[in-house]
Amino acid sequence: MPQPEPLSDQDIAARLGELPGWTVSEGLLRRGYHFAGHFPAAAMVIHIAQIQEELGHHADLTLGYNRLAIAVNTHSVGGRITALDFGLAHRIEAVAAAHGAD
Repeated sequence: MPQPEPLSDQDIAARLGELPGWTVSEGLLRRGYHFAGHFPAAAMVIHIAQIQEELGHHADLTLGYNRLAIAVNTHSVGGRITALDFGLAHRIEAVAAAHGAD
């Protein structure tokens, strides 16, 4: 698999337009979700873990009682944001509603 390339600020801004709720801060693509309780939040963590293993690309996940924070960048290119990060974000968004995330 070829080395991913860091995205330009313009590319990042354009791709963020496709992912409502996602932001970039401190060099990380980020999103927070809220849930009705702890179990749906924990279940989403497991679902994301499965997606991450499938993609071979992993985010930092911070689980609270009824919330989940996600932060991701690509370590192999010096902690920059790449298409891999946006691919993971899209996959996460695709499963979020099934867990009652908002």
